[in-house]
Amino acid sequence: MPLPEDSSQAHKETSMSDTSGQTVNRFLNALHAKDVPAALEQVSENAQITVFPMQIRKGPKLVIDTLLTDIVRAFPDVLITVRNVISVGNVAVAEFKLEGTQSADFLGAINQEKHLDLDTAWRFTVEAGAITGIDAYWCQNQLYRRLAIKRQDHVTIV
Repeated sequence: MPLPEDSSQAHKETSMSDTSGQTVNRFLNALHAKDVPAALEQVSENAQITVFPMQIRKGPKLVIDTLLTDIVRAFPDVLITVRNVISVGNVAVAEFKLEGTQSADFLGAINQEKHLDLDTAWRFTVEAGAITGIDAYWCQNQLYRRLAIKRQDHVTIV
């Protein structure tokens, strides 16, 4: 469900007039609508993107572009359910769930048409109304289990 930018019932936030919260809400609403270009409009060209499960540290904006595009491509029915957005100053943390049925390869996982429900937490840094940093977290083991991927720490003979 999209987050209204001025609805305190949609999420817990310290201040709805907080620019970081509003910017993050616009980003999440665009992602919910599967509108990757609109989500990317909220991200600065010089943003530093960290995706811990992918072992990417301080990557360029292209990292989040690729990740969001891959999510929408691999899960065309993706549903973003925001549990919480908390903002303090220029930092906002969003806790949300990604749900959908896999219809294309995703992060190296071949398409097995499995249902994904993945709990995530993303930390956003916002400067002058633009996202300048994203730190994305999720449990990679939860992702593997949901997509029926065999253990990655043992060699499997097929």
